[in-house]
Amino acid sequence: MLPAAAGYDRAITVFSPDGRLYQVEYAIETVRRGTLAIGIKSKDGIILAVEEKPRKLQNSDITQKIFQVDDHIGVAAAGYIPDARSQVDNARFFSQSNRMIYDEPIEVEAVAKHLADQAQQYTQYAGVRPFGVALIIAGIDKSGSTIYLTDPSGTYISYDAVAIGAGADQVTEFLEKNYKKDMSAEDAAAMAIESIYLVSEDKEGVKHIKMAQIPLSTKLLTRTSEKDIEHFAVKAKENIAKRPK
Repeated sequence: MLPAAAGYDRAITVFSPDGRLYQVEYAIETVRRGTLAIGIKSKDGIILAVEEKPRKLQNSDITQKIFQVDDHIGVAAAGYIPDARSQVDNARFFSQSNRMIYDEPIEVEAVAKHLADQAQQYTQYAGVRPFGVALIIAGIDKSGSTIYLTDPSGTYISYDAVAIGAGADQVTEFLEKNYKKDMSAEDAAAMAIESIYLVSEDKEGVKHIKMAQIPLSTKLLTRTSEKDIEHFAVKAKENIAKRPK
């Protein structure tokens, strides 16, 4: 006899008797197995940070998991990164179309909803599979700093701080205890690095950490240099030393 789930995980359009779409759940599991990505709001703007594990001969200057959608919007991804590239390309086209039609920068929520709608479409048609990636969509628009999370089910939710990927549950618990809305961008950057150190096998150096910032003053996504990341890492280690064991 085949297990009860057999058959129901072979087609994306079939619900199991207990109301589950197994292919969507498998896609969400792909996200859980990806390396960590974090988004944190501060009083000065937004921090995006990811863990990347380059090989020895790989050019680590190119960030694989942080993308720019528009001048004021960035994306951090966890899961199957080729799917992230596809969704980011879609978001860029959507964002630039908005500029051409309305002559103004697109709102962050509009991008998040558009990508979530696309992900949802891929949960209900035969011949396709769900996107195996979750995205942290962060930006600054006329409503202020905003961070959204989309996942393979098509859900999108706004957060002050969020983590996705391997160890996300542990990092989320850490953020819930220590995050403060009035923290500075430097404190938020240090917290992001501390979060990566919390679950990473590599707890020294910053070669495995990539970061981008969207300052409230400029509203422009900028890549954080390795030198600045090292500066934030020093503060992160000081914070780790102060925390109760």
